[in-house]
Amino acid sequence: MGAVTTSLGEQAQSIFDDIGYTVSRTERGLQAEHKWRVVRVTVVENNERLPDTGDLRCFVTWASEASALGRRLTRLDVDYEWAVIGVHGDGSYDVVHPEQNL
Repeated sequence: MGAVTTSLGEQAQSIFDDIGYTVSRTERGLQAEHKWRVVRVTVVENNERLPDTGDLRCFVTWASEASALGRRLTRLDVDYEWAVIGVHGDGSYDVVHPEQNL
């Protein structure tokens, strides 16, 4: 039997579902809501342009790219709170926060 691959978008939705967020699809990605918190979730698979604005943002990428994306966000000095989720091939993940990139 071959390996089953899951897209980053599906992984992102699954991660937020598992931690109790209600996830919906929008024109620009995913929106995850829990109580008062609304997080814009963006899947980043290449060196694409990152959003300039927002309040709470989470970027989901492969684990091998997560630290570099965190450094990129730190250098851009964006005006929103952010975190990066780095997904491993087995579905596990790590979270990178801004303070880890100082």
